[in-house]
Amino acid sequence: MRNKQKLLIEQLDQKLQPFSETRKVLVPERGWVNTIRTSLNMTMAQLGAKLNITRQGVKRIEESEANGTITLNSLKDLANAIDLKLVYALVPKNGTIDELIQTRAETLARKIVLRTNQNMKLEDQGIGDEKLAKTIKELASEIKREMKKSLWD
Repeated sequence: MRNKQKLLIEQLDQKLQPFSETRKVLVPERGWVNTIRTSLNMTMAQLGAKLNITRQGVKRIEESEANGTITLNSLKDLANAIDLKLVYALVPKNGTIDELIQTRAETLARKIVLRTNQNMKLEDQGIGDEKLAKTIKELASEIKREMKKSLWD
């Protein structure tokens, strides 16, 4: 990985680090808006008044959040109306961005090496498991270092 690219990834991982615990968060079945509103013992009419919309408007917002069609702007407006802050991030499902790249590089390297080795076996030139593992590791390092776009194919 080039120094600039490596630095960008390190900085991104630092920015995302506070979100690492979010992997453990389970989104409520009826959505955050409904869960927070009901936990605050707030009616739809009361929330609607804060947003200058009707009770039915609040119901539509809660339904759109629950089915995944709500906009970020709607969530931000709603959060502001009840003195909350909308927090938005895209985080790796497991580990860091750097680990995501490493996993992808290893997967791609394994695919390339095993395909090549299969062709070599057909010609009676296959390599042993130890050499195979070393070759995969070396190729994965090279792929990660070069950060080619093919990493995401």
